[in-house]
Amino acid sequence: MDTKYKSHSFVKLWIATTMFMLCCFATDTLAQDAAIADTVAAVTETITEVAVAPAEASAEAAPDTIGELALGLNTVWMLLAAMLVFFMQPGFALVEAGFTRVKNTANILMKNFVDFMFGSLLYWFIGFGLMFGAGGFIGMPHFFDLSFIDNGLPNEGFLIFQTVFCATAATIVSGAMAERTKFSMYLVYTIFISVLIYPVSGHWTWGGGWLTNGEEGSFMMNLFGTTFHDFAGSTVVHSVGGWIALVGAAILGPRIGKYGKDGKSRAIPGHNLTIAALGVFILWFGWFGFNPGSQLAASTEADAIAISHVFLTTNLAACAGGFFALVISWMKYGKPSLSLTLNGVLAGLVGITAGCDAVSPAGAVLIGAICGVVMIFSVDFIDKVLKIDDPVGASSVHGVCGFLGTILTGLFSTSEGVFYGHGFGFFGAQIFGALVVGIWAAGMGFIIFKALDKIHGLRVPARIEEEGLDIYEHGESAYN
Repeated sequence: MDTKYKSHSFVKLWIATTMFMLCCFATDTLAQDAAIADTVAAVTETITEVAVAPAEASAEAAPDTIGELALGLNTVWMLLAAMLVFFMQPGFALVEAGFTRVKNTANILMKNFVDFMFGSLLYWFIGFGLMFGAGGFIGMPHFFDLSFIDNGLPNEGFLIFQTVFCATAATIVSGAMAERTKFSMYLVYTIFISVLIYPVSGHWTWGGGWLTNGEEGSFMMNLFGTTFHDFAGSTVVHSVGGWIALVGAAILGPRIGKYGKDGKSRAIPGHNLTIAALGVFILWFGWFGFNPGSQLAASTEADAIAISHVFLTTNLAACAGGFFALVISWMKYGKPSLSLTLNGVLAGLVGITAGCDAVSPAGAVLIGAICGVVMIFSVDFIDKVLKIDDPVGASSVHGVCGFLGTILTGLFSTSEGVFYGHGFGFFGAQIFGALVVGIWAAGMGFIIFKALDKIHGLRVPARIEEEGLDIYEHGESAYN
């Protein structure tokens, strides 16, 4: 009995223990469920509160965030493009140095530094205001104040972007007037192009001036039914620098030994085609900031498509210009010329800059090819017929091809071009705009250089020219 009782008691104990454990587990579970329920209720309440927040606040917050992101992306793209265009300065320096003699290398390099350093200060001081200030013919100067402009981009960033373009226009002249120009007089020239010549013509085109005024009843609309188009500066930058270079080289006269007693042109080879070729590669690379960067925006799908298109047309024109210059030089002189091929690449780049956004890839190839071929004959004409000594061919590459590329845009533009059935209105506007800007640049260049030549003399003495400008102008040589 005792054993049976004990066994029975143990059974009851196990049953009781099991029931107790089940009760504890159930209590704990219920507590957890309650906690979860409380948490869910709290989250639900929070969500409800958020959901019932004023719809206007949400609607206002979203666009601000998107707008800030778009502005940031556009600004970064603009400044990246400015960096690439700035990198074109060493490109120009190397091309000009390589195409000239070793005794003038330091002088060439110094001029390219001065173009950017001095030009940046002057453009910031007054040039930027003259270019983008209010006014039809010339903008209102603002002297250091950047608050006058509001184009949706940071003013200081936009100033930097425009500054590197101004420096490019200025430095084109350096090569054409190389090996015989007083450094002090070149400094004075830099003042005039940075504060007057480039800003005024730039205002006509990019600053909202009369050449791009599309309002009903404006001069261009009445005359042509459309406005002048220069997307990245075939005329505004390159032909301005090219025409000034041509005038400056003409007023200076040829280098000693360039023309014989019979009047025939004699080649004066540059000292280093290696660094000239490197300079062209650098310029080619920098041009991908020069042209695509002029889109000034990269935040939308339309911007991405436009930038990609400009990248393609720019590269195709450069390749076509270089290739056709190679072929024509081979046919004309019996051997493919490296120096002319290098200038052919630059000619294609200069030519496509006006219409890189408006022409098809096939149109870009044709523009590049035409500019590459014309450049060779232009170099010959300026050298042998006009008897103007341009050591690097800047007048042909930038002046002639800048003008040519601008008017070819009037033929090949897919939206307004003659070859696409849009009549001759836009073509006429392109010719007119390129002529007006060219006359302005050449005319002002003539006045300035003539005045400087009369007042102080542009050219170094013959003895200094023969022995080299490096030592006499700067007291040091580029190579030791």
